Amino acid sequence: MNSRKLFSETRKTFPDTKAHCQQPSRILIVDVTSASWDNTCSVLSEALENTLSLACRLTGPCRVPLLSIYVVQNQQECLLPFVQLKESFARVQACISELRSLPREGCFPQGGDGVVQAVQDGLQQFKQYSRHTVVGGSTNSSVEIIILTSQSGKEMVKHLEKKLKDVDLVSLRRIQVIEVSKRGFLEPEDVEQCMLAEEPSSNDIAILGMDIDLQTIEDNVISLEMLFKTWLHDCGSEREHLHLLLPSGGSSYATAPKTTLICLKCDLQERLLDPALLLGTADGTMKTSDSNSSCQMTAWPATVLYKLQVVKALKSEGVCESVLYGLPFIIKPTSCWQLDWDELELNQHSFHALCHSLLKRKWMLLAKLDPQNTCPSWNIVVHSYYIIVPSDSATLLVKAVAVRELLMPSVFPALLAEHPERVQGPIESALNSLEVEVTYNPLHLKSNLYKHLKSILYRPLHRQQAQHRDQRPERHQSKQHQSRAKATVAPLLMAPSPAQLLRPAVVKRDSSEYSFLPKEDDEFLQ
Repeated sequence: MNSRKLFSETRKTFPDTKAHCQQPSRILIVDVTSASWDNTCSVLSEALENTLSLACRLTGPCRVPLLSIYVVQNQQECLLPFVQLKESFARVQACISELRSLPREGCFPQGGDGVVQAVQDGLQQFKQYSRHTVVGGSTNSSVEIIILTSQSGKEMVKHLEKKLKDVDLVSLRRIQVIEVSKRGFLEPEDVEQCMLAEEPSSNDIAILGMDIDLQTIEDNVISLEMLFKTWLHDCGSEREHLHLLLPSGGSSYATAPKTTLICLKCDLQERLLDPALLLGTADGTMKTSDSNSSCQMTAWPATVLYKLQVVKALKSEGVCESVLYGLPFIIKPTSCWQLDWDELELNQHSFHALCHSLLKRKWMLLAKLDPQNTCPSWNIVVHSYYIIVPSDSATLLVKAVAVRELLMPSVFPALLAEHPERVQGPIESALNSLEVEVTYNPLHLKSNLYKHLKSILYRPLHRQQAQHRDQRPERHQSKQHQSRAKATVAPLLMAPSPAQLLRPAVVKRDSSEYSFLPKEDDEFLQ
């Protein structure tokens, strides 16, 4: 099957939708016919449960709107029909428990027919679901299929291409074949960089097709967790997220008209999840004004086109860390499918040239963000500024930088040249006793956040409903009945809330941004 041609033709039939959230639905197909399922079962279940607990608690539009899970033994079986994730964590957890209970000795005959049948059944199920349901008011009509197998990934892809040539693939955005390896060649610090390490060679691409991705990962919790976390990224490619505007070199910037600006079309990607997004309301909703300020950038959801105009270059050693604030974002050249190939290629080469030149000069860029949705009643426009930092990869890092109005007075006393030995000695001894690492690796630190989120999501539904009724008693209830209801749920209200477990370090008056830290540092390092 010429999957490159087939998938490209089907994509052209997609409507030009303007939905608020363009996240695809997901079908996870787990092939348990291999003898190595014994090793993969527990790590897969833990990684999936961890990631889905994050997805259920993140405020804003759901990043995994619909999820279905199949398991392939001697035949395919649907463990989880399509569910809206935020409303169905109990069903997801029951499905994961069933995964854990499957036989672990690879007692089922290997072969790709069960996987093909699961793909066909999943597509049919998605078509039927989409016909009768509108997910969250979105017009999203695409699905991604992720196949986890310990068999040869290349053989699996060839088998899929052969068997799917006559199948209706209009709603299919992509198939990912994930070959789970037990080679043990990845150290924890290499997992994030090498999670997608094995890409098809140039000879493979013609065979595999452009829209069937083959990847190899190791069968450990971190690798699989990073794979599932890619579901939380913004997957919309209908338009670019950011225009990075550079002055033309033909004249000085002060006198150059706006028409001479060089525009690099880019996408924004989250480097970190905002802890504040994990502390939304009980139903996981969030006000739009909380996530999309007119003078601040956000990578999720990507609902507006930002314009960053470079106003100055800065020496890298001349930027103090204390004036940078907020979450960092990754800037990459756009992958918007609406641009033609020549424009995409030129834009990508220009972006790489910018990264290379900034590294060579040891420069950063200072850029001004053009405000979005300016209110007509505002007489003065408030601008925000960002620092753009290069790296040795084909990406840029952007962080908000303080301006005059935000800067607080600070006194920095000079260091004393000499110190008494009775003070210097104990300090040196304490520092010498510390373990020294060359680089900081966040994968080595856990905060028990997953356990905390699961404890919230595992609460029985009737307890949540009782608490909700107590907080909002109906008007026609008598005072005696209300008092009895409050006495019933009083112990529940005494339980620590997420806001109590994670105390705010900085709180703005409009409650639009918080920075949370654990109560105890030693708990964070456990």
